[in-house]
Parts: sequence; structure tokens; C-alpha cells
Amino acid sequence: MPEPVVIIGAGQAGVQTAFSLRDMDYSGEITLLNGENFLPYQRPPLSKSYLKNSVTDSSLIFRNEQLYESKQIEIMQASTAIKINRQTKSVSLTTGEELPYGKLVIATGARNRILPFDGGELKNVFQLRGLEDAKRLRLELQKKPKIAVIGGGFIGLEFASIAKELGAQVTIVEAASRVMARAVCPTLSDYVQKVHLARGIEILLAQKIVAINSSSDFATDLQMHDGSKLPCELVLVSVGIIPNSELAEAAGLTVSNGIQVDATLHTSDPDIFAIGDCACFPSDFSGRNIRLESVQNAVDQAKTVAENICGTSTEYGSIPWFWSDQSDLKIQIAGLTSNADTTVVSGDPATGKFSVCCFTNNRFVGVESINHPADHMAARRLLAAGRKITVQDISHPGATLKSLAKS
Repeated sequence: MPEPVVIIGAGQAGVQTAFSLRDMDYSGEITLLNGENFLPYQRPPLSKSYLKNSVTDSSLIFRNEQLYESKQIEIMQASTAIKINRQTKSVSLTTGEELPYGKLVIATGARNRILPFDGGELKNVFQLRGLEDAKRLRLELQKKPKIAVIGGGFIGLEFASIAKELGAQVTIVEAASRVMARAVCPTLSDYVQKVHLARGIEILLAQKIVAINSSSDFATDLQMHDGSKLPCELVLVSVGIIPNSELAEAAGLTVSNGIQVDATLHTSDPDIFAIGDCACFPSDFSGRNIRLESVQNAVDQAKTVAENICGTSTEYGSIPWFWSDQSDLKIQIAGLTSNADTTVVSGDPATGKFSVCCFTNNRFVGVESINHPADHMAARRLLAAGRKITVQDISHPGATLKSLAKS
């Protein structure tokens, strides 16, 4: 009889692992620990269409309850693991139960980073991570408040664009010198910033916030390092995330920028895997250990772990890709481009549809596209095939990513 599998975490990675195991005819017991009190759901729409009521709660659900039952996947709602007991191969739950495992998959995800000063507890200061956060924000947006968004990353910009569309006055405060600086090249940052500015969103760059001033438990303004103040009626804090690796660390597993795993996604314990936002893995693509926060990474790592539990020895090597919807901008990224030292624009930015091809030390490392899905897909094919595209190749008159992918 195959060993029982316990999966800690019911986000994208955890749910995908459970169903991939069944798709591969794994016949052992599968238990999925879900820390929330409703069925596992998709998070990407929470900062996009959900805020403007374009999708319902039920449409966010990955799978309905009957499907878990039919696949014999036991999902334990509102059940949180508090300890991994490696000697006895069991997991202690908040309910007092001890859950034995043969193989354990840690898919605990990440949580929002908090500000290094007081203010996060104020009644009009929000974060956006889970469904309850999104529900509260959706309600608040109906009041069309004056909003300060702390952080100009993907989530902050997605929220800002929706809030502006719904009639709010929005100011983004970013500590770096450009938006999305950790994820994309300056060319794309500049383009996206100009689009948001043109739509009436104020963006303050290289601004450090030192305090959130308040009155009667409500934030009234942000205090800047230069002494200036930004009045606000609602604050969204969106300053990145940190991996939920404490459970693994307490169990003696190796942790550094997330739970360290090898190419097959095993932790330092051969019976324990870690995947998704919480896992730091060796990437052939980047040549270093990295941690990725994306749906693609969660899904593909889950499939790899399922294969390994089923007896194959599979290394994880998927090409990273990401997306972000901001107003009418569809931003798609194939590869890892933030450290590119050379970029070539393909297409005309004036049309609102173009791509930026990125190179590091003359190596083709990825493509950032605006409203150009064909380029994005071509880039993924080129990267997956290991094609050595050069700056000259893409700079040649008439050359496109699509034509290069076909050549």
C-alpha cells in the first residue's frame, strides 16, 4: 500500500499536488491541510477582477467539494499544522490531532511583509493576501476614498489601477526609483509608470515613509522622510512577501530565503518536499538558488513532486513566467529579466503592443511583453528550447520573436 501523503497548505501548490497524485493513479491516502475555513481558492483575481465585482466567491474555488470526495482527497478545513515530528513522521495540528505521513509536502506559501513601524493595526490600513482581505477592500472601494498605496510592485499597481477605475483618488508611494523594480527592466517600468500617470494615478518614487499618523484609530496621513505628509482615507500596504518557513526551520530542515530543496524538490529530509512560494530551489535557468512567487511555479513544482512521490526521479526545470493585469495592460514575462544588462525593444510602444527582449552577459534571459501574447508564447518556446538568440538576431530588420521561434 502506498504511503499516506500529507500536504501542509491548500494554496495553488498544495491543491495541485493532491490532484496530480490522483491523476497519476496514486492510491495512497492524501490529506490536504487547509488553514482557512472555506474551500481552497485562486488568489490572482483578488487584486484584479474580484475587487470590481467581476467574479464571484464561488468562481474563485479551485474544485468543488464533491470533486475532493470523488478523488478521495481528505481536505481538513481550518486545520493548521503547528509542528512537524520527523522522528515519528507525523504532523501536530492545532486541534490536538497527530497526523501520520509517509511523505510530507510543505506548501505553506508566504505572508505579507509588514511595515517596520506602527500603523498596520489601524482600521483603515489594509493588506491584500487572502479572500477576507479582498472582501473588506471591495467594500471600502465603494466609498471612493482617497487612497495611499505603499509599494509599487505588481499587487500595489494592480490594486491602484482598479481603485482608480472605480473612482478613487490614488497615490502610490514607492521606495525604489521605479515601479516593479525587482521584477522587470527599466524600459517596462517606465512605460507602465507613464500609463498609470496618464490615467491620473500619482506616483511618488524614492520616497521613504517613516510613520503612519492617525486619529481615533484611523490613519490620517503618511509621514515622509523629507517631512512632507500625504493625506489619506485608506492605506494599502503592499511591500512584498516573506516565505512561511518557520515550521520547517523548527523541524530542523535547512532554511535560507525559504525552505531549501534540491533539484527534485526534496528538503534536507528525504521524506519531506517543499514547493511554491515557500521553497528555495536550484535553478539551472538562473544559475543560482531562487524562490519564485508565481502560479506557474506553484503548479509545475506540484506536478514534479507528484511524479517523485509516484516513484520517478524528476528534476524541476520549468521556464518561469508571470503575468499582471493593470487596467488595459496585459503584462507578461517569460524568463527572469530583472537583472538584464541589455534590452532590445521589439515592436512600437506607441501602439500599446510591444515586447522587451532581455539579455544578461549576451545571454538571452527572457521577454517582457505588453499586450502581446504571441510574443510571450514565442519567448517561452525559445527559452524552453534553449535557443541562443542574440541581440543582433532580434535587432535585424523584420525580425520578430514569432519568426525566430519558427526558424
